[in-house]
Amino acid sequence: MPSPLTSHHSSHVISTDFLILGAGVAGLRAAIELSRHGRVIMVAKGGPQDNNSFYAQGGVAVALSEEDDVVLHMADTLKAGHQLCSRPATKILVEEGPSRIHELIEWGAKFDTVDGKLAFTREGAHSRHRVLRAGGDATGSEMVRALSVKAQTLKNLTWMGNHVAVELCIQDGRCWGALILDELSGSLKIVCAPATILVTGGAGQVYARTTNPANATGDGIAMAFRAGAILEDMEFVQFHPTALYLPSSPPFLLSETLRGEGGILRNNRCERFMKNYHRSLELAPRDIVSRAIWTEMQRTKARHVYLDATHLGATFLKERFPTIYSTCLRYDIDITEEWIPVSPSAHYFMGGVKTDLHGASTLPGLFAAGEVACSGVHGANRLASNSLLEGLVFGFRAAQAASTSLMTTDSTPNFSDSPLLRKPSGRKMSTQDVEKIRNSLRRLMWSKVGLVRTGISLKKAVDQIQQWSQKLSAAPWNRPGLETRNMVLVGQCITEAALWRANSVGAHFREDFPFYKGLAWKVHSRCQQKVMVKPTLVGHQNTRKPIGH
Repeated sequence: MPSPLTSHHSSHVISTDFLILGAGVAGLRAAIELSRHGRVIMVAKGGPQDNNSFYAQGGVAVALSEEDDVVLHMADTLKAGHQLCSRPATKILVEEGPSRIHELIEWGAKFDTVDGKLAFTREGAHSRHRVLRAGGDATGSEMVRALSVKAQTLKNLTWMGNHVAVELCIQDGRCWGALILDELSGSLKIVCAPATILVTGGAGQVYARTTNPANATGDGIAMAFRAGAILEDMEFVQFHPTALYLPSSPPFLLSETLRGEGGILRNNRCERFMKNYHRSLELAPRDIVSRAIWTEMQRTKARHVYLDATHLGATFLKERFPTIYSTCLRYDIDITEEWIPVSPSAHYFMGGVKTDLHGASTLPGLFAAGEVACSGVHGANRLASNSLLEGLVFGFRAAQAASTSLMTTDSTPNFSDSPLLRKPSGRKMSTQDVEKIRNSLRRLMWSKVGLVRTGISLKKAVDQIQQWSQKLSAAPWNRPGLETRNMVLVGQCITEAALWRANSVGAHFREDFPFYKGLAWKVHSRCQQKVMVKPTLVGHQNTRKPIGH
C-alpha cells in the first residue's frame, strides 16, 4: 500500500479525512469505499495478515445457490441467534450480501467451483448449502488477498503497520481520531480525522483457549468504552466446538465444514454422543455442540473428545481440507487415518460496540464494523460463516455513513499541544508482571466466565479483575502493557454482563439459571462508562438494573 503520510499539523499530529483502525475484511472494504471520498489512513498492529479475517477457514454464508434465497438465510440467522438478532440489521446482511460477494469476485476473489459453478457447502444450523469457500479451507485469506490487491491500487490510502492505537481522541463529545504508538520506535502521534472507523476485530485472547491470533486483544472495544461509547451484548461469547487439542500446541480451528461434510464427534469411549443432545447431531448450533462436548468431557473425565473424519476418504480430505490436513500432520496427526483430539475454544464475540444500521456508534464521529461491533445480526449466537459477510456488508455501510462526516464538520481541533502526546510518568510495573496478569486473566476467564457460568464464579471473577485493573494503572506504555490493560477491561465488561443476565440463552449459559431464556429474556445488556470507574450495565431502554449494584 502507499506509504507517504498526508498533511501534518506538527511532527506529532497527522491530519486526514478518514482513520481506519484495523485491517481485516471490514477494514479493507471500508478503505476501498472511503478512498473515493478523501484521504484514508489505515492503522494496524503488525502486518496486513495479522487479523482474524485472514485465519477464517470455513467460508462465507450468502444466499446465491439455486436452492437458497435471502428469506431462508434470514430465518436461519434469526433462529441461530435465539431471536435476539436485530431484524432490520439481519435483513440488510442477507439482502446486500450477494452484491458484496459478486463485487469481490469481480475484484479477483477465487472461490471454489464445481463444473464452472460456485461450490456451496453446509454448516451447522443452516437449512441449505449456502457457504462459499476458497482454497478448500482458506476462505478468509483469499478474501483478504483480493481486497488487499484492490486496496493497493488506491492513491488516497496510506498504510501504517506496526502501530498500536492507544486511545480515541475526544473533544466536545466527539471522536476526532486516535492516539497511536509506533511499536518500533515507541513514539506517540495523533492521527486526527473527522471520522474514525473501528475494525479491530474481537478479543479471543482474554481466554486461555482461543482460535484467535495473538493480537485479538479487544483494543477497539476497550478504547470505545473508555471514550464513552455504549457496548452491547458483551456476555455473548461464541466458543467454537472443535479446536485441535494438544497440550504442546495452541488451539487450531477445525472448520465446522468438517462436520458439514460428515465428520462425527466421539467421546473417549468411542461413542457418538451428539444424538443425546440435538436432533441435528453434529450440525446443531455451535452453542449446543460446544456445551455437549463440555458435558461429555466432564462426564468421562477427559480433556477432549474426538472428531472422526476417517470414513470420508483420504483423497477427499486432502483436497477439501488442505490447510487442516497439513497443519494436523505437522503435529503428527493424519486426519485420514486418525481421530482428531478436539475441545471448545473461544472463537467469536457477538457483542461489542453498539452500532446502528449504518455502523455509527453512540459516540459522534466513531463508526464500527465487523467483530468489534455489535450490529445486531448475531443475537445470542452467530450463525456459522455469517461473520465474513457482516464484515463486507457493514464495512461498506460504515464507510458510506462516515463519508458524510466531511460535509458536517467545519473545522478540526488542534491537537498539537495535547497532553495525550506525553507518556504518563511513574509507570514502574515490569513487562514480566504485566505478562503474569495477562496469563492469570486468561485462566480466570476460561474457568469462571467460559462455556458454563455461575453467579458465584462470576462474582469471584469480578473481584479479581478489579484488583488487576488497579495494578495495571502502573503498566508501561508499550504493546504488552496496553494490550493487557485492554484485555482486563474487556474481561470485566464480559463478566459483569454475564452476571447481570440471570438466565440462559444462546452462547450464555448460567448453571444457576439453567432454564432456557427464563423471564424477561428479550433484553440487551449495555455497558457504558459514565465516569472513569467500573462499568454500569442497563437493560433495553434503560429499564433493567444490573445484578449486584
